[in-house]
Amino acid sequence: MARHVTIVGGGLGGLALARILHLRGIPSAVYELDASSRARDAGGTPGLNADSGQRALAEAGLFEEFRSIARDAGETTRLLDRFGVVHFDQAYEGGVGVRPEVDRGDLRRLLVESLPEGVIRWNAKVASVPRPGGGRTELTLDNGEVVEADVLVGADGSWSKVRPLLTDAVPVHSGVDFVEDVLTDVDERHREAAHLVGPGSMYALAEGRGIIAQRNGGGMIRTYFAVRGDESWAHTVVDPTDPAGTRQRLLEIFHDFAPGLRALIGEGEGPLVPRPIHALPVGLRWARTPGVTLLGDAAHVMSPFAGQGANLALLDAAELGAALADHSDVELALTTYETAMFSRAEAAGRASADNLVASFAPDAPHQLVGQARTFMRRKAEEVAPPT
Repeated sequence: MARHVTIVGGGLGGLALARILHLRGIPSAVYELDASSRARDAGGTPGLNADSGQRALAEAGLFEEFRSIARDAGETTRLLDRFGVVHFDQAYEGGVGVRPEVDRGDLRRLLVESLPEGVIRWNAKVASVPRPGGGRTELTLDNGEVVEADVLVGADGSWSKVRPLLTDAVPVHSGVDFVEDVLTDVDERHREAAHLVGPGSMYALAEGRGIIAQRNGGGMIRTYFAVRGDESWAHTVVDPTDPAGTRQRLLEIFHDFAPGLRALIGEGEGPLVPRPIHALPVGLRWARTPGVTLLGDAAHVMSPFAGQGANLALLDAAELGAALADHSDVELALTTYETAMFSRAEAAGRASADNLVASFAPDAPHQLVGQARTFMRRKAEEVAPPT
């Protein structure tokens, strides 16, 4: 059995793994470059599926705590065209949602607070992970400290420092860039936007462009202005020193969208952040490397158009933690985990790639309507995990 697990990255997957290992009596350490769980904006609000994200939190003993911060109405999903015509509206119908949303920052803090003091090594940036020359793997931190690892898990996101130990694959540009923005106190200050977006997510799509908006907690709407193009598009449009000019350029790009949709650009409060979207090759696999594995985006980053990023990271953590606890042979544990992970990541990655193409097709959003109905019907048939 693993004597100690070294986890690089304190996102949802890395923290969930540390929590599950703690419950199973296996010590771990999480090396996280942030100074604290509140050091930066943690991002949007993922919807957690019963068979993946919710299941993982149940296995981590945190399902009730998750329910206390989840927003069931957040599963509402709307698909619009550029004229503002609604083509699909999956409304929340009351009760416990089948795919409730939760602010990523709130969920991250819940996981942080579930761990014993000292498990997370904050402000610990990994500078390099040299290939082992025999024996255990070593991490070198940017302060010069060297850490030896019995079992090393890369949970360090898209540009993982651990991944090169396993594969030469790197994320490539998906062909889509986002520019991210926010509106705050929307129920008072941006009532039309709040009504247009609703309590969940809204996608307004047309001819290689999209305005995507997502309700977050605390009266916030997070917006993403998306364009199909090369990797430089978002950085070309966004000038951090000239937000007014940036907004004017976005208004010109979305000139033929309905006034209410364009208002999401004009009323935004910033900062405007370029977000090129990258993905690893669909179906990526690697040969078994002793004592090292990956989870979450480090293993299978994909575009957000399948809504699976947080779910897969949490499920990876649950299954890896269980494998390490249930197998006395570490290599057998890692093989068991990776075999299942590779298969589900390939399916999700393919769905994500296909949905990206459909979202920015000339006839968008029409291709997505049937897919959205099938997806929501399948989610409604799932049974929530036990508390």
